[in-house]
Amino acid sequence: RATGPGMSVIPTRLDLDRLTAEERRRFTVRQAIPDPVVMASATSIVREVAADGDRALIRLGARFGGGLAGGSVAVPRHLVDGAGERVDTEILDAIRSAIANVEAVHRPQRPVGSVVTPVDGVAVERVWTPLSSVGVYVPGGRALYPSSLIMGVVPARIAGVGTIAVATPANEDGQIDPIVLATASLLGVTEVYAMGGAHAVAALAYGTETVERVDKIVGPGGPYVTAAKLAVYGICGVDLPAGPSEAAIIADSHADPAIVAADVMCQAEHGAESSVALIVTDASLADVVLTEIERVLPTLTRSEVIRSALSKHGIVVAADSTRQAAEFANEWAPEHLSIHTEHARDVAELIPAAGSVFVGHWTPEAAGDYATGANHVLPTGGLARAYGPLSVDDFGSWRQIQELDRAGLERLAPTITSIARAEGFTAHAYSVTARLDGVS
Repeated sequence: RATGPGMSVIPTRLDLDRLTAEERRRFTVRQAIPDPVVMASATSIVREVAADGDRALIRLGARFGGGLAGGSVAVPRHLVDGAGERVDTEILDAIRSAIANVEAVHRPQRPVGSVVTPVDGVAVERVWTPLSSVGVYVPGGRALYPSSLIMGVVPARIAGVGTIAVATPANEDGQIDPIVLATASLLGVTEVYAMGGAHAVAALAYGTETVERVDKIVGPGGPYVTAAKLAVYGICGVDLPAGPSEAAIIADSHADPAIVAADVMCQAEHGAESSVALIVTDASLADVVLTEIERVLPTLTRSEVIRSALSKHGIVVAADSTRQAAEFANEWAPEHLSIHTEHARDVAELIPAAGSVFVGHWTPEAAGDYATGANHVLPTGGLARAYGPLSVDDFGSWRQIQELDRAGLERLAPTITSIARAEGFTAHAYSVTARLDGVS
């Protein structure tokens, strides 16, 4: 739908009792992976950086923006260390508070290894080791996201990652906002690169004369960032692909329409491609909420972005019960899910497929974005059915260490040799008998 100044928010309306299975699938099945045109373009950019290093970064920075004034990429250390002097103390205090809360939530997540003895003489150990180096991508340019910087760096630090490199695009004046640089300084980050989009991901994955390659790249970004992550997967690790921000809200007759309206607008503010699903058990509630949105929108800075997102990608879903609403929410598998019902905590127990769940009247999604300490790097596009929030576990890798003595191998030998011969792998069986019976 076309939208413009003064036009009403008109989301698509669905009635779950009237939807066919195919119609329901059309609204719930989606993906975070960009379209083929974006994928092809991002892959071409990745190859250019892989082949030509810094020279490609400078060309692409001039073409797409994101580099420092003068075309350089590496942000001088003194700009990072001195950025706090240009930031209001109230903002610095808020950033310190957010960092402390994220640390508190993530510190208990550090994985613990284990040793299991399935039979006597056999030990299988599971060992977790932090990654040597990680690249944290932070969106930038026209906007600034110190919160995303915190969400990527804090769990990496707690994990014990050796080197943390941050990539974030500079603005049109070739500068990175001092709030972002001050946040990096407070986090102890010393390696910051002014670059964005697909070429930033490529530089982190392949390395250039200036940028050291990393073991894994994490952090949210636009379609080209997501496409580039998929293009470099296999060269280095990546976190899950993430599309535009999205939210679902489940509300019944006990909900406060003004608060529901606030939560509907919250994630739509991220961009015109953001999706919001308002799932109601009282059809009249939706009309009250939309009226409240129209009342409040003119007072908000990004009102036209919100209006466009809700008109193009908003849906109002009518359910006959909170259980049916929860079933639809699980099929949609949103990045964020807010619950405004009489027994909100009970409804939350029905939701296994959401990136982050916000329970009740006093729990705005913005609290999770900035202050509770929960991670806000979350799965989108329905991937919440299989993935969870970014965590400390994402910044390391597991390996198995196995050790047998002779008695243990004797106990396992019948199992090993029988299955190996059944599969036609006689050399596998021989590797056991050669030890136990000797080489003939």
